[in-house]
Amino acid sequence: MFIIAGLGNPDRQYEGTRHNVGFDVIDRLSEKYNISVDTKKHRAYIGKGIIEGQKVILAKPQTYMNLSGESIRSMVDYYKIDPEQELLVIYDDINLGVGQLRIREKGSAGGHNGIKNIIAHLGTQVFPRIRVGVGEKPKGYDLADYVLGHFSKAEKELMDEGYDNAVHAAGLIVSGEIKEAMNEYNRKKSL
Repeated sequence: MFIIAGLGNPDRQYEGTRHNVGFDVIDRLSEKYNISVDTKKHRAYIGKGIIEGQKVILAKPQTYMNLSGESIRSMVDYYKIDPEQELLVIYDDINLGVGQLRIREKGSAGGHNGIKNIIAHLGTQVFPRIRVGVGEKPKGYDLADYVLGHFSKAEKELMDEGYDNAVHAAGLIVSGEIKEAMNEYNRKKSL
């Protein structure tokens, strides 16, 4: 079984913001694979289904971004999964261009507070993740204001492609093909 957790913030005011791209990818996975993510459990909205022949739980933690580890730890313990092999976390990254992906099998938090909290609660930084680029913070902007801001029309088009790519990459990862996903998506896009 795989837990695929998309990170974000639960309130309606955060819908469609840069910080909520993890939720947006979960919504796309939910739609593509016909998995309703509407059960409230483990301080998250979850849905059970099948992706590429594998049992999965799609999850949208409702703890707010910076406490995501509390919800994810509860799921990891309850479903007795190995986070190093059976957890996939999807989240925003300001160090990547809008819509670009970076897939890793492990790594540090890279300054992302949601990931920092997950690492603290799991006691490991070894778990697969898909980082979805939301673009670099412009000079003079407050980081919180930027990540809680909305995409421009042009950025939304790039994000649509990024979401589709993240859905495809998630399918590869749950199929045991993380190297293929990395090879396909861990490269710079030419403009």
